[in-house]
Amino acid sequence: MRSIRGLAVAPYLALIVGPFFVNRVTPLVFGLPFLLAWIVVWILLTSLIMAVIYAVDPANREGEP
Repeated sequence: MRSIRGLAVAPYLALIVGPFFVNRVTPLVFGLPFLLAWIVVWILLTSLIMAVIYAVDPANREGEP
């Protein structure tokens, strides 16, 4: 379970450290500068990662029959 919760660090690192490496205007992704597209993608991935952590966490299964 600890390794699954470790996934929560990935969005933090991607949004805090990532812009130092992807700070470019080109290429354009769906008409957005690459840095802005990077941020949007990681915000969406953060929701997905948190949903996976919630679904796998045994503490959330206590009320199931």
